[in-house]
Amino acid sequence: MEMPTKENAIASNREAWNDSARHHKDSPEWPVLWNAVARADFSCLDDTLTAVLAEVGVEGKEVVQLGCNNGRESLSLFALGARQVVGVDQSLAFLDQARELASRSPHGPEFIEADFHRLPLELQGRFDLALITIGVMNWMPDIGEFFRHVAQTLRPGGALVVYETHPFLEMFDPESTDPFALASSYFRREPFVQTEPIVYEGKVEQQAAPSYWFVHTLGAIFNGAIAAGLNIRDFKEYPHSNREELYDRYERREAQLPMCFTLVAQKG
Repeated sequence: MEMPTKENAIASNREAWNDSARHHKDSPEWPVLWNAVARADFSCLDDTLTAVLAEVGVEGKEVVQLGCNNGRESLSLFALGARQVVGVDQSLAFLDQARELASRSPHGPEFIEADFHRLPLELQGRFDLALITIGVMNWMPDIGEFFRHVAQTLRPGGALVVYETHPFLEMFDPESTDPFALASSYFRREPFVQTEPIVYEGKVEQQAAPSYWFVHTLGAIFNGAIAAGLNIRDFKEYPHSNREELYDRYERREAQLPMCFTLVAQKG
């Protein structure tokens, strides 16, 4: 398959996510989430991310989540004391779900549709804290350019928190006949391409717009953040998985892989 231009990859990923939204809403998790978000103390954040955010400090701050999906994590930030939360995503279909969930919540987040590479001017220099969680960076063809736009949302001294799958995991295919054999280079440049709907568990046997998953090395992530004027304050790697259940098989091994990481960086 011929590789797309950066602009075409971004547009195709947006179309693929818009199409996948209905499958996520049809899942058994949706009614559970619908009921849970009505609580003022609702949070779907795991212990790892909660601890990092608590250490950085969320109380009284203006927070932006870049890649907010259906808004469940954005809503969770209020339980940590956020004063204002803005969720940004390029998928209007998922933002519709986010606004639906927010209508059930006692809190009042704002949700904005935008390409991360063309963020509205009103988001620039506005936030004390920016949050990026699993998978967002892998939909970005150019990680350095993405970090430049992320940095623009922060006030001087503002912090970025990233909670992401470790790129080492991209070297393995959990669905192969030997899931522990190396299946892909750590330095792979071309994206993984999927032409089925994007779902977190299992597969949907339907055609969808191609989605392009780009692998970024830790070096590319660090250098992208540094070049954007972000000073890396903390970086931790963890032996647990924060992605699909298929990857749970890589936990609790004698020769344990790093499976996810957190990164905290501060705008100079």
